[in-house]
Amino acid sequence: MSSGYLQVKIFCSQLNFVHWLQNHLIPCPFKYITGIDCPGCGFQRSVMALFQGDLQKSFALYPPAIPLLLFFAYGIADAFIKLDTPTSAVKKTLFMFVGSIVLVSYVVKIWGFYVLYKTSA
Repeated sequence: MSSGYLQVKIFCSQLNFVHWLQNHLIPCPFKYITGIDCPGCGFQRSVMALFQGDLQKSFALYPPAIPLLLFFAYGIADAFIKLDTPTSAVKKTLFMFVGSIVLVSYVVKIWGFYVLYKTSA
């Protein structure tokens, strides 16, 4: 473990920041109305697991979380530094790649629910 990682983990735990965030997660309106997970369900819990330093739990909760965070970081950096030109397709390619990961993850999740409910009925 690197010392920087350990310092961030200790800093967050000292402020009870993670505990506060866990108690104030935004509920999913799609799941509330339909009872079915949306393609983004699990993202907040996955980011909380990342804050706690648990990469395996983060991936298990929502596999596209890390690629999405990297895409958001790239988008923010691009807004300030202009990393992507109009003729370059880096941002579009990253968008399609991350979108594909979200879609595949959602299909696998829904298929798992379908198999679970099919066998229990």
